[in-house]
Amino acid sequence: MDINTLRVATTVASFIVFIGIMVWAWSRRNSEDFDKAANLPFEQD
Repeated sequence: MDINTLRVATTVASFIVFIGIMVWAWSRRNSEDFDKAANLPFEQD
């Protein structure tokens, strides 16, 4: 395995992780929790 193969594998793995984070952040299952977290500064005295 040469260095270029390692670089390609790292880039592909990073892209897959990025897409996974985007899917997690935009999933409807998490939207209620994110809405609550977004309103926390306004609820505190």
